[in-house]
Amino acid sequence: MKVEKQKLVFEFGKAICYSGFREGQQPGGIVPDYEEIKEDLLILQKQWKYLRLFDCDKHAETVLQVIEKEKLDFKVMLGVYIVAEMNNFGCPWGGTYPEEVLTANKTRNFNRITDLITFANRYPDIIFALSAGNEACVDWTDHYVPVSSVINYVKMIKAGARQPVTFCENHVPWITKLKDLADELDFISIHTYPVWEYKSIHEAIDYTKQNYYSVAEKYPDKLVIITEAGWATNSNGRGIDPGNVSEENQEIYYNDLMSWIEKDRVLTFVFEAFDEPWKGSPEPLEPEKHWGLFNVDRTPKLVMKRLQYKKFQE
Repeated sequence: MKVEKQKLVFEFGKAICYSGFREGQQPGGIVPDYEEIKEDLLILQKQWKYLRLFDCDKHAETVLQVIEKEKLDFKVMLGVYIVAEMNNFGCPWGGTYPEEVLTANKTRNFNRITDLITFANRYPDIIFALSAGNEACVDWTDHYVPVSSVINYVKMIKAGARQPVTFCENHVPWITKLKDLADELDFISIHTYPVWEYKSIHEAIDYTKQNYYSVAEKYPDKLVIITEAGWATNSNGRGIDPGNVSEENQEIYYNDLMSWIEKDRVLTFVFEAFDEPWKGSPEPLEPEKHWGLFNVDRTPKLVMKRLQYKKFQE
């Protein structure tokens, strides 16, 4: 008799990507301290249940410590940022490295996966899911990792930790080349960015749904969630039309997204909590810096101002 595979299900709740780097801070440099992260989490706990963290570094460790010591009601998806193990000559901004760098990166990735397992076992009541990487298989990435390597990392994590394991990637590769990886995962995590793909705000939510359901229909026996969906508020024209980004458009997209995911119960991590000035080019209007629902000084952008006002009125 054939036994049907039980589909993994997470309790639905509001979810957001969190990276707390402020002015003068960045990964590998100065990182937020305990009190800065505590300030952020006290802001976020008013709206969100789930947090997504991108790497197993000092920042993530402090976040987990704050949640534990302050007894905050968050569940965390913890990821690991795996770096290039192959050259990607198709990356528009440079994805090629000397062979010695690629060799060193493989050791670094192995060590980061080991850290992920350690964190998962240290904080089993806080960390509810693990990700073996982020946007490392899509054609344009500057940190390309072969699918076979990602599969090995997934197997390593599953052997060492109890939490369900995923991989966070743009929606396109799930359709075109990641079936073998999907077969190894407990659930699939997709990224959808209509504004990066030249969609107007009027097309945005329908395009997001199209991205999601194309993957969900391809893998009917897997839970599919969204680990990045958002709308930038500034652009210097690099990849995003400046006329298509604003706080007003961010508010429209956020509200449309919330209406849809609450109706269809799709766990979705909004990208992202706070603006991060370290990202992208030095230009102040670089779009990578402007995805937050809050400014880098922690003041709310338009959508959060209105939601906070509405809640106050209630």
